[in-house]
Amino acid sequence: MNNQQARVSGGDHDEFEAVDTDFLSIHDLERFWRQALNLRYVILGIIVFSLVVGLVITLLQTPLYRSTARIEISQIESDATNIGDVQLQNIAGDRQYFATQYELLRSRSLATRVASAGNFDRNEAFRTAFGLAEKGTSENTIASILRSNLTIEPISNSNLVDIKFSSPDAKLSAEIANLWAMEFLGTNFDKRFGSNVEAQKFLADQISEMREKLQLSEQELIDYANANEIVNITPIATEEGSTGGGQTLASSVLSALSGDLARATAARIEAESALRANAAAAGSVDASAGLKSRLSEVQAKLASLKSQFGPSYPQIVALSAEEASIRSSMQGASNDMSRELQANLRKALLQEQALQREFNRAKSGYLGQQGQGVRYGILKREVDTNRQLYDALLQRYKEIGVVGAGKNNMILVDKAEIPKQPYEPSLSRNLLLAFLFGALGSGGLVFLRETMDQSIRNPTDVKRILDLPVLGLIPLIPEDDINAQLNDKKSELNEAYQATRTNLGFLTDSGVPQTVMFTSTRPDEGKTLTAVAVAESLGYLGKRVLYLDADLRNSGLHEIFDNVPKKGAGLSGFLAGSDGYQESIVSLESHPFDILTSGRKPPNPGELLAGPRMQTLLEKLCATYDHIIVDSPPVLGLADALELASVVDGVVFVIEANSGKVRTIQQALGRLETSGARIFGAVVTKLDDRNLSYGYGYGYGYGHSYGDNDDS
Repeated sequence: MNNQQARVSGGDHDEFEAVDTDFLSIHDLERFWRQALNLRYVILGIIVFSLVVGLVITLLQTPLYRSTARIEISQIESDATNIGDVQLQNIAGDRQYFATQYELLRSRSLATRVASAGNFDRNEAFRTAFGLAEKGTSENTIASILRSNLTIEPISNSNLVDIKFSSPDAKLSAEIANLWAMEFLGTNFDKRFGSNVEAQKFLADQISEMREKLQLSEQELIDYANANEIVNITPIATEEGSTGGGQTLASSVLSALSGDLARATAARIEAESALRANAAAAGSVDASAGLKSRLSEVQAKLASLKSQFGPSYPQIVALSAEEASIRSSMQGASNDMSRELQANLRKALLQEQALQREFNRAKSGYLGQQGQGVRYGILKREVDTNRQLYDALLQRYKEIGVVGAGKNNMILVDKAEIPKQPYEPSLSRNLLLAFLFGALGSGGLVFLRETMDQSIRNPTDVKRILDLPVLGLIPLIPEDDINAQLNDKKSELNEAYQATRTNLGFLTDSGVPQTVMFTSTRPDEGKTLTAVAVAESLGYLGKRVLYLDADLRNSGLHEIFDNVPKKGAGLSGFLAGSDGYQESIVSLESHPFDILTSGRKPPNPGELLAGPRMQTLLEKLCATYDHIIVDSPPVLGLADALELASVVDGVVFVIEANSGKVRTIQQALGRLETSGARIFGAVVTKLDDRNLSYGYGYGYGYGHSYGDNDDS
């Protein structure tokens, strides 16, 4: 038996593998499609189940109503007094400002404020809608419920923001959406002008308190003045104007009487002086200047006439009578003046005395009020101090009112309205989602089945993973058609095995090795059919071929041939010690090769195959036959194949597509290599429509894959 170097054809086979590898990424989609077709009923069931679940969920869902309030968040502008915050104006156009406002709309603090403002713990509709207990739910719990049902949606390319709230109650949804918007606007206003508002509120409280204190102090001052008959004449300033006095009536009367008394005293002194002057003037002749002048003239004429005439001269008598008359007149005038001056003096004196008495009484009253004036002054100063404080607070309140005047930069654009129909659940959307989930699950199943399948799907994996050349690709044929296709030279199965035989011819320089063993990982992978088909193909080439059934445990020859005559002791008998093996060889007229049957099942097939007689038999058979095809038992779990592999030229490993695991195949190959066997390559069997995506399967034309059969 010659051990020759195995080689794999570098011709059509290698070219085919290169082409397949180039198109592998394109074929991946077809692979998954074929897997989906294989699982079509499972996929259909998954999708139908998903749709049913979506329908049930839709029917069981509680209807939800969503209401939307829309607000506008504008850039912050300075106020009317130009005292606005310049720093905030610089931030207004920044995106972070608007992003901050959106987060504030979703904040827990605002939710708590809304919960407190709405008093939802006592709201029957709210508790019913969200399934809360009768009462006693904390604000934090209510705030969490509010936040979980709130949606904030900024309108792109605008300053508008939609505040959406959903609940099982349509009216409640609208109320909460509006309340949320108003509370946010109020919070923003308080944040911008809160200090001024608080200051105004504080000052308003202080002004009210100071007004009461001022009123009380004024009332106490008035009560004290009334109780002590203290009358003020000078006006006192109050809120409404001037209504009182600061100078008392007693002091005013005393001051007036003092002036009147001084004037009466002066008049009395003047009367006394006039009377004394009149008395002095009464002692002189010339009481009156006119009378005196006339008297002088009369006396002068009278003296002149007396010097010329005697006393009886008529003119002298007349002048003397006139002189007497003048003197009498002068004496009467002096008496009248004296009486008038005396009368004036008496009047002035009486008036002075009366005024003196009034002055004394007024002075007594004024002096009596001097002791009360100390207390009155204290009360008066308290009134003045309270009035000054009140005026200062009022002025500061007005100033803050002017400085703090501002306009909210956020407004409510659209109030939330009561929705007329629920937005959830949506039957069409739920069914679409259910279909998508079903399709996704189906896709995942197809992907897992395809990627986690450890069987050989792509024959190129034999080279890539197992490092074995592919010697043949055999399609899956119904069991009833196998014999018919083997006998049909143009059948797909026959062409596939002819291609396999052709590739076996490239293994050595002399063609197909003389002794070739066919084995597999496990039973029913097609090794017996492959061995028979190769033997038959070689036989049709005119070669002397022997099919050696070495599966002493479970021969599969009867599955291919209806009735194989059993002659002699067979292989088991020869290995057990019988010298005759020629009588066990069977020749069939319908097939161009001979068969050496396995014989009876021995109790120790492994020991028989391990003995030297197997090698001796092969040496004898090689002298008679050109090729000996050995049908071996499977590798895993048995030592039979290992013993046979050590005495043949090489091994052809048969692998069933779409079945088994690559790891198991690797273990079997490892055991063969450990035994020292030479593995020529692999034949992939039972390729079906699942392998079409890889370029293999029905309709491919296997014979043309490796070159035309010379004998076909």
